[in-house]
Amino acid sequence: MKHWEIFLAPYKQAVDELKIKLKGMRGQFEMESVHSPIEFVTGRVKPIASILDKANQKGIPLDRLESEMQDIAGLRMMCQFVDDIKTVVELLRRRNDFEIVEERDYISHKKQSGYRSYHLVIRYPVQTIQGEKNILMEIQIRTLAMNFWATIEHSLNYKYKGQFPEEIKMRLQRAAEAAFRLDEEMSLIREEIQEAQAFFSNKKDIHKDNKKNT
Repeated sequence: MKHWEIFLAPYKQAVDELKIKLKGMRGQFEMESVHSPIEFVTGRVKPIASILDKANQKGIPLDRLESEMQDIAGLRMMCQFVDDIKTVVELLRRRNDFEIVEERDYISHKKQSGYRSYHLVIRYPVQTIQGEKNILMEIQIRTLAMNFWATIEHSLNYKYKGQFPEEIKMRLQRAAEAAFRLDEEMSLIREEIQEAQAFFSNKKDIHKDNKKNT
């Protein structure tokens, strides 16, 4: 167990650091009172059991986990609109605190299951007392609707070990298309949604100021 703690420590550090940095991007948009393409950011390090399961499925020797398993550490960046995903990807491409080593566009090219998301595999330098350690990690960028579908599919995948009954598979594909249609419809009224959100946000700020002054 001690070995795993030492092995996973830089991954946990990377997730903590990047969560703060990427959440900071959202804060900058808010300070400028413009729409933030980032709704929220989450992150995690894979549980040991999941690492071992995946290593077994993919035939990855344990001594090559660092170089061959790209998602031991992972972050998710949620967006309100599909177009926001492109903006976030471009913002990440311009950063110089990590290197993008691979991009996978599962939005333009969805998986057969219906899964949609944009994945970046990055090489992130973690500063440790032994020196700099470069680790691979994955950033997934998706809409809230895509995330809802992916979360459900992930849970069912554990239950059925990837072998979905035909009816479940068909319903998941239908649900994926329904989620994408929802994203498309929301994109068509994007301006009205953003105006309403800005109005609500301003009203909240005024209410806060009034309470402070009373």
